[in-house]
Amino acid sequence: MSTFATRSGDATTRRTDEPVLSVRDLNVRFPSEAGTVHAVRGVSFDLHPGQVLGIVGESGSGKSVTSMAIMGLLPDNAKVDGEVVLAGESVLGLSDKQMSKHRGNTISMVFQDPLSSLTPVLSIGHQITDAIKNHNPEMSKEDREARAVELLTKVGIPDPEGRMTSFPHEFSGGMRQRVMIAIAMANDPAVIICDEPTTALDVTVQAQVLELLKIAHRETGAAIIMITHDLGVVAGLADDLLVMYAGRAVEEGSTEEVFANPSMPYTMGLIAAVPRLDVSAEHALATIPGRPPNLVDPPTGCTFAPRCPLATEKCEQGEPDLLPIEPGSDHSAACVRLEETVHADAQEVYGVKRMPRSQIEELPRSEREVVLAADNLERRFELRSRMLKRHLGTVRAVDGVSFDVREAECFSIVGESGSGKTTTLLEIMEMDPAEGVRLEINGTVIEGSKRRHRAPRSLRADIQMVFQDPVGALSPRQTVYEILAEPMETHGWRPDRIKARILELLEIVGLQRDYVNRFPNAFSGGQRQRLGIARALALNPKVIVLDEPVSALDVSIQAGVINLLQRLKSELGLSYLMVAHDLSVVRHISDRVAVMYLGRFVEIGDVETIFERPRHPYTQALLSAIPIPDPQVEKNRTHLVLEGDLPSPTDVPGGCRFRPRCPLYQLLPEDKQSACEQTEPTLDPIDERDQRVACHYPQDLIEAVAHGPKVSGRV
Repeated sequence: MSTFATRSGDATTRRTDEPVLSVRDLNVRFPSEAGTVHAVRGVSFDLHPGQVLGIVGESGSGKSVTSMAIMGLLPDNAKVDGEVVLAGESVLGLSDKQMSKHRGNTISMVFQDPLSSLTPVLSIGHQITDAIKNHNPEMSKEDREARAVELLTKVGIPDPEGRMTSFPHEFSGGMRQRVMIAIAMANDPAVIICDEPTTALDVTVQAQVLELLKIAHRETGAAIIMITHDLGVVAGLADDLLVMYAGRAVEEGSTEEVFANPSMPYTMGLIAAVPRLDVSAEHALATIPGRPPNLVDPPTGCTFAPRCPLATEKCEQGEPDLLPIEPGSDHSAACVRLEETVHADAQEVYGVKRMPRSQIEELPRSEREVVLAADNLERRFELRSRMLKRHLGTVRAVDGVSFDVREAECFSIVGESGSGKTTTLLEIMEMDPAEGVRLEINGTVIEGSKRRHRAPRSLRADIQMVFQDPVGALSPRQTVYEILAEPMETHGWRPDRIKARILELLEIVGLQRDYVNRFPNAFSGGQRQRLGIARALALNPKVIVLDEPVSALDVSIQAGVINLLQRLKSELGLSYLMVAHDLSVVRHISDRVAVMYLGRFVEIGDVETIFERPRHPYTQALLSAIPIPDPQVEKNRTHLVLEGDLPSPTDVPGGCRFRPRCPLYQLLPEDKQSACEQTEPTLDPIDERDQRVACHYPQDLIEAVAHGPKVSGRV
């Protein structure tokens, strides 16, 4: 266990102050039917005042269990030993009542899911004032309410006094997380633990929450533990990094040192598996084979050895200790081949190669066949009162979008939740467009009409879908054989042909043939998603529709699925229509991208053009919100943080839909603002590039804000 260093400007200085939280040899075990699960094994670290410590690793690595043990929130059957010293007091053996004096006062926590963490039957104001009252019983009711309003103001809740009486369900996900941060700040704690606080949020809301955590850090002076699987988040926020695998720390050091020189093969794999927003996709992503070990039996050697490309017999002879990579260094790693791994290149270690391109992909886009086209696609939902069935309004979830997808091309739609992305996919898959809408699928045209009609079954074989949640998309009562055979049986395939095709599909997606008789619950998340892809491929479709295909997966598993999709596109000439919120994934896999806001495209074009030269303010805000897993790059980036949430689709602003949140609009003189207020911009081409933008004044927003007056859209 080493004492972490911290950054001070560009220099690195050793901590000399006393730690506010000290963890020594923490072990957590849970009883199970199979035996004792060793969830956390010998974790040690010091957290100093004002320090931000990032803890990263795959699901099941012990990150959250470590935080719950520190907070004293584990179930009674958990066996915990070691030492946890908080603000000079040993807290590991305290009763729940004794620990309650510390929770929310000396140490607080921001949980992953704010909806389940907030009490649904109590108002927001009640919950914040309760957190204050529990540790300040002498404070008057008026002072507690004033403090609650002050906290809501600090975290950016509009009309804080009015929202005190609101309930959690009346807040958006981002606003609920803001409330959680306000509660965590309420009593100026010494330590704030953030357990995946941005996982379920849109990229723009994530940027807001990260900005608020920085504010909480400044306001309270608290030390922060940031637990996350997103390496970009810790790159821009954390001073120091702790990498966990199989319940123990395998690498630790300053964030800049770990990212610049990862020395444990597991850390190398994690960093090389992440697609980057600022890098063109020329190479495949690194993939870590296999899955984390079963922690029922204590390991006899390095737990990562079965998955490590550098493993030797020596790795099986004992579990390596954390050792400094150089004498006196604060950067340590647990690897018996440390002398070799210190200067190793992750791409070479994991055999990362350039992505192949097929002959079709080398053709100009204009020379490829159109396999999917939508003209003036729309989807409306009529709102009616339950009692009197009166018409209350119309939601234009998709409002006149047009695009086409060519052979061996990936076309992605990005935007915040509620922008209409998934509805666009479902409207195409429905194959029953509204009047005035035209769909074309593999040369077959479907004209919208007032009468509902079914598309021919043969046409449905040409377009298949892979869903976001591989667990919910696969029937738990069917074997792999039955799952894959179902679409082929529906289309009248012969049994012998079905059997041969199933074995072929398993080989295509990288699964073993003897999996055919297993049920979905026997597979990992990545394997389930591969099954979903195999099912979509069963009928040899021309187009596969992907709805957030990797958002529910760990970083290392996500990389494998992305590489698989890339390989299938080249080898089979597949075309993809994809919806994703992670623009780093979009840049890596897509050829073209459309940015959607409140049911309409606001920018569309080639991926490289859009990412290198975005011209719509919303596109620039989305790109700015994505963290890059490189501390040096993050330190020099200018971030644009949008204010507010996506407006309700029942109350679309007049003129430009983005105007109420647009920082550029606030910089314009009044005569130019009138155009934004009165006229909705159309998608018009920019220069000679294949790029169209729906903005009256398309320009570089970062440059405009830098030379203009201060605006609410923070930069």
